[in-house]
Amino acid sequence: MSQVRNVAVIVGSIRKDSVSRKLAKAFAALTPELKFNLVEIADLPHFDQDLEAAPPAPWVRFREEIAAADAVLFVTPEYNRSVPGVLKNAIDVGSRPYGQSVWNGKPGAVISLSPGAIGGFGANHHLRQSLVFLNVPLLSQEAYVGNAFALFDDQGELVNESTAEFLKAYGAQYGAWVEKILADVPAKAG
Repeated sequence: MSQVRNVAVIVGSIRKDSVSRKLAKAFAALTPELKFNLVEIADLPHFDQDLEAAPPAPWVRFREEIAAADAVLFVTPEYNRSVPGVLKNAIDVGSRPYGQSVWNGKPGAVISLSPGAIGGFGANHHLRQSLVFLNVPLLSQEAYVGNAFALFDDQGELVNESTAEFLKAYGAQYGAWVEKILADVPAKAG
């Protein structure tokens, strides 16, 4: 990799003891070739076109953080075979105003997880549908993490070695993907 790329990480769970957040932190630690910035979504007011005349400060902050990133990573649980409402709202907020989507062209990846064995399959695929529409080139390698509650110790540290190895390999693939997509894009100043 020719330079360190900045990755905006959007976690689909806002729960204080979120396993998705723990996994995102573990992924970042296992992928040191990228710089990760966790972008908060809990404070985003529901998207309402009427608010665009004077966008709420959290919308502005969110859009600026995503716009400043070279790439995006989504780490999400599955709610009712889909994405959590707060995550869908964040996607909608970032996609507006029309023609000014902050997602456009940013290389992305999705990691979904669940306490069950299928690792958030429904959430992963629903999220991919929205991201493809928003022109987020996605790493084709899918990442599902099952039995997520059993992977961390009481301090929130990843203790499952096979999951750590999987995340390390996925991080390497994602880093190469980001570099491939951004190879012809000039580096950002700053």
